[in-house]
This record gives sequence, structure tokens and C-alpha cells, in this order.
Amino acid sequence: MNPGSPFAWSLLLGTAAAAANIAGGLVVTARREWNLLLLKYFVALGAGFMLAATFLRMLPESLSLSPHAAPLVLAGYLLVHFFEHTVAPHFHFGEEVHDDVMMDRTVSTSALVGLSIHTFFDGVSIASGFLISVPLGLLIFFAVFLHKFPEGFTVASIALASGRGPRGALIATGILAASTLLGVAFMHHFAFAVAWALPVSTGVTLYVAASDLIPEVNEERGIRMALVVFLGVALFAISEHLLEALTGR
Repeated sequence: MNPGSPFAWSLLLGTAAAAANIAGGLVVTARREWNLLLLKYFVALGAGFMLAATFLRMLPESLSLSPHAAPLVLAGYLLVHFFEHTVAPHFHFGEEVHDDVMMDRTVSTSALVGLSIHTFFDGVSIASGFLISVPLGLLIFFAVFLHKFPEGFTVASIALASGRGPRGALIATGILAASTLLGVAFMHHFAFAVAWALPVSTGVTLYVAASDLIPEVNEERGIRMALVVFLGVALFAISEHLLEALTGR
């Protein structure tokens, strides 16, 4: 395997993203008392970065790749919407405190399935970016990485609330991590379909940012949370300019 190949980049950073899922689970299992406001700030930062990455890089790249990009973006958005409202209707980012809802273990299983769809497309998104260019792949990786910790935190919290214990919580985060790497492998196996995969991934990323993360952010009133979202957008702009300066692209 060529160390500078798109697959090498995707595998390396896909693994880093997957590790962040597990890190989120480890925090929950090691320390049940967690500053949820800090987690909300992390979610807000990730939401801003993801929104900027979606509209300013992923969407324009998708439109340049395929004349069918717009309906494919919509298809990606609706795909996640379907799974979250049928397979995982109780899912939300953050700590799960509704133990009464989670007493039925099928609820936690469905939430895991729903999140696994997210993480599979996380891997697809990262790999699609690197198949096009290293700067795009890095920007998508940063966007994905920023919400991987909250994903792991969420699924581990749901597992604990459903009575699966610390071992079950870590297994759940391991499944999310594996799903991310499966997405990377899938995309490189079907690299010829990148003109379709990137638009679908764009729709999925848009859903996660706008329909999953932003509603969690909006639960916290006040200007500070909004400013953190804007900080995420600014962080994207800084990252993009730095990458352009380093790579000349």
C-alpha cells in the first residue's frame, strides 16, 4: 500500500475517527458524572464546522462531479431521516437519562443501528474526500472527527441506560468504530462510484449537522452557544486557508 495513496490516508484518518467513537464511550463508562454543558459546546463546534464543510466544500464538489448531485444530496438527507424516525425514534445526541424508555432493550439496539448508519457514511465521506483530493479529504475528516466523540458518548450512555452495563457500552462504541472503517473499505472497493457517493454523503452530513446537532444546541438558550457554532464555521475557514497555503490547492 502506497503511504501517500487515497486509501492510506482514508484508512489512517478513518481509524482516528473511529477511535474518537471509542473515546466517547470510555469517558461515559469511566466517569458517569460528566459536564453536559461542555459536551453541548463540543456538539455546537462540530455543528458549525460540519455546516460550513457541507455548504462550502462538499456541496460544490458534488455539483461539479455529477449532474444528478442535487437529488442525490436530498436522497442522503432523507435516508438518515427515514432511519431515525423508524429504526431509532428515541435517539438524540447527549446523555440518555430516560431510563424508563430504555427499559426495552430493543430501543437501545435500534438507536445503535441508527447511529451505525451515520458512522458508515462517516467512513464513506472521508474516503470519498480523499479519492478526490487530500485537502478535501482532510476537511471532511475534521468535520467527521468533531462529532465522533459525541456519537460514542451517546451510544454508550444509551447502552448504560438500557441496563447493558459498561461492557455493553464499550461493545456498542466498538460497533460504531467498525462501521466507520467498513464505510472506508466500502468506498475504496467501489471507488468508481465516488461521483454518486460524495453527494449522498453530503446529504447525510447535512442531516447530522442541521437535524441532529443543531436541535441539541438550540436546547441551550443564550448567545454563548450560538457563538460556538459560529466559531465552528470560523474554524472551518481557517482550516481551509491553511490547507490551501500548505498544498497550493
